[in-house]
Amino acid sequence: MTTAVNRIDKLFADRSRKRFIPYITVGDPTLEATYQLAHALVEAGADLLELGIPYSDPLADGPTIQRASQRALENGVSIGDALQLVARLRKSGMEAALVLFTYINPVMQYGIDRFFSDLAKYGADGVVIPDLPVEENGLAVEAARKYGLHVISLVAPTSESRIKSIGEQASGFLYCVSSLGVTGARESLRDDLSEFLERVKASTAVPTAVGFGISTPQQVKAVAPHTDGVIVGSAIVREIEKHAEQLKDPVQSPEAVEKIKTFVHQLASALQ
Repeated sequence: MTTAVNRIDKLFADRSRKRFIPYITVGDPTLEATYQLAHALVEAGADLLELGIPYSDPLADGPTIQRASQRALENGVSIGDALQLVARLRKSGMEAALVLFTYINPVMQYGIDRFFSDLAKYGADGVVIPDLPVEENGLAVEAARKYGLHVISLVAPTSESRIKSIGEQASGFLYCVSSLGVTGARESLRDDLSEFLERVKASTAVPTAVGFGISTPQQVKAVAPHTDGVIVGSAIVREIEKHAEQLKDPVQSPEAVEKIKTFVHQLASALQ
C-alpha cells in the first residue's frame, strides 16, 4: 500500500499551489549534464522532475524528444544509468519528487518487480509508462504499491468514456494529455482543453497535471486554473539540444546550464 512518505503525496498534500513539472531525457547530451540540469531545474522552480529513460521506439514522443533519446542511446544510456542518476541526485541532497518516464518493454525486460524494487531503492517516487493502459497495468500497480511508489496514469481527450474509470484508478497524480498525437511544442492549444481538464478533475480524487504541447509561459498560465500541475518537456529538451555542444564541454557547460535554468524559470514563474 502506498504510504504518505512518497514525495508525490507530500508535494500535492497542499493543493493550494500549482506545481511545475519539467521533463528532460537522461543522458542528453551526457549523464553529467543531466545531473547538473536536474539541480538547475529545481533551483528554477521545478516541484517534480520527470526523467525520461531513452528508448529506441518511443511511440508517445515527437521528433524533439526522439532526437534526445537517440543522443542518449548513442552514449549507451540505460535504465541502470537512470537509476544511478536518481541515486546520485538523492545523495547530493535532492528532495524534489522524481518520476521516471519509460515504456513497458524495457520494464518487462528489466523485470517488473526488480524495476520497482530498484526505483524505491535508489529514491524515485513513481513512473510514467505511456504505452501501458490502465486495463493492463495490474502487475505494475501491484509491484509499485509493494514498494510505496506510484504508476502515473495518462488520460487523453480521446479517452472519452474511459475518463471516469481512469480517474478512479489513478495514483499519485493523473497525467492529462493536452494534445492528440505525440509530444512536442504547439503554437496553440485545443479550444476545448479547459473543458476536458475540468471533466478529468471531476473524475478523480488525485491531483491532475497537464502536459504534451505546452511550451510557453502564456500557455502555462492559461491552463493553470484547470489543473494542479503543468508539465513541459519538448520546449526544454529543445533548449538542451540548442546548447548540446556547450553542455558537453566542462568549461562551457555552466553557462549553458544557466541559460536553460533561466528559460525554465520563466515557465515556472507563470504559475505564481
